[in-house]
Amino acid sequence: MSNWEVVIGLEIHAQLATRSKIFSGSPTAYGAAPNTQADLVDLAYPGVLPVFNGEALRMAVKFGLAIDAQIAPRSVFARKNYFYPDLPKGYQISQYEQPVVGKGAITIVLDDGSVKRIGVTRAHLEEDAGKSLHEGIANASGIDLNRAGTPLLEIVSEPDMRSAKEAVAYMKKIHTLVRYLEICDGNMQEGSFRCDANVSVRRHGAEKFGTRAEIKNLNSFRFVEKAIQYEVARQIEIIESGGKVVQETRLYDSDKHETRSMRSKEEANDYRYFPDPDLLPLEMEAGFIAEVRATLPELPDEKAARFARDFALSGYDAGVLSASRELGAYFEAVVAALGSAPGQTHAKLAANWVMGELSGMLNRDNLEITDSRISARALADLLRRIVDTTISGKIAKEVFESMWTDGKPADAIIEERGLKQITDSGAIESVIDEIMAANPKQLADYRSGKDKLFGFFVGQVMKATGGKANPAQLNELLKTKLAGGQAASAPLS
Repeated sequence: MSNWEVVIGLEIHAQLATRSKIFSGSPTAYGAAPNTQADLVDLAYPGVLPVFNGEALRMAVKFGLAIDAQIAPRSVFARKNYFYPDLPKGYQISQYEQPVVGKGAITIVLDDGSVKRIGVTRAHLEEDAGKSLHEGIANASGIDLNRAGTPLLEIVSEPDMRSAKEAVAYMKKIHTLVRYLEICDGNMQEGSFRCDANVSVRRHGAEKFGTRAEIKNLNSFRFVEKAIQYEVARQIEIIESGGKVVQETRLYDSDKHETRSMRSKEEANDYRYFPDPDLLPLEMEAGFIAEVRATLPELPDEKAARFARDFALSGYDAGVLSASRELGAYFEAVVAALGSAPGQTHAKLAANWVMGELSGMLNRDNLEITDSRISARALADLLRRIVDTTISGKIAKEVFESMWTDGKPADAIIEERGLKQITDSGAIESVIDEIMAANPKQLADYRSGKDKLFGFFVGQVMKATGGKANPAQLNELLKTKLAGGQAASAPLS
């Protein structure tokens, strides 16, 4: 691999969140029985005419503005001609020479923390095809045209990525962005967000790109990474064995973790593009673009920068918490309910719990943040009991699990189980004295220089108090006692 450079470009297909299709009034809801959401336009009956869905244009422009791309004041729909069983018309309405969104760019953050700019060549509107069904039908294939005519935004990158990890980072960034903009639900299992990966290799120092293979219809980040890694290794092996890589379209088999040939790769002239005679060119006035710009939300990079600035978070933490609008809103709601001003440590506490315990539970139960069993206010109530030393962080985790399972508020659980911290110095000293008296050998060893035994004494006191001794207070009292001194008996203020 050290002698080779990988070149990757992605074509991402984002299904736009319109309620009806791009050229007909058929609904776009997922999960309907086959062929129940396709009208005469979708079925390509003779004499029917497409009518453009203006909301799809608004969403495409919104995306273009978000990546600081060129917005074409005039764009044209074209017919992309090819035969496939689930394409009733024998052509797909797409955009070719004049797409609605031109050149733009996004930035990705790499594993080492560095930032890389990835160019976006274009983003064009088109209709989706139907779906061929091969399972559950004996000796035949079925055709479901529910997806036919569903509006897609195809986002085409420049060949700027140099590893599978960069490709995944780019795809995740686009995924985050389209969800922030609320133009695509990003559901990869349902096919709302998928990509084709164009992969080639060349020797380091070479200027000319190698022959590329296109891997079709990758619908998970893990599959994108695995498919690219396999394809890179396959191409290098072919070239180093004296062969030549063939330009073709390939499919990724997730069971065998390999790509296999699907068909020879078509070029633009194979599709015989020409302007669709049934659709007028799209012309946008500056006022329309300005109107769409006014609807842009705070974008992910902007939110991450604000979180880092206002809440004194690291770049990594800010990036994780701004990965979705919903997660960012939940975090801010926790901070607000906790009464933490910008820059205070309470925000860091909230960040740790949202990224740690809460995210862990959501992942375990396969839930989205919007389905969290603990509200932002309820989590803030729990964290407040850590801040005011009612309970320790360790006990808080126990309370959190109970809140998640039983739905009870933190204070009720703490009261029912008697989990309040012991902050009476006299009571803690009494337990320390008992532990020291019960462990004379360890006490002698500690005082002879075996400092690591300090942890032993902490553990014994915590065990004796059921984990309820205030940790900071315990450490100070224990240090004094073990050194042979007399601790102060005033309670912690």
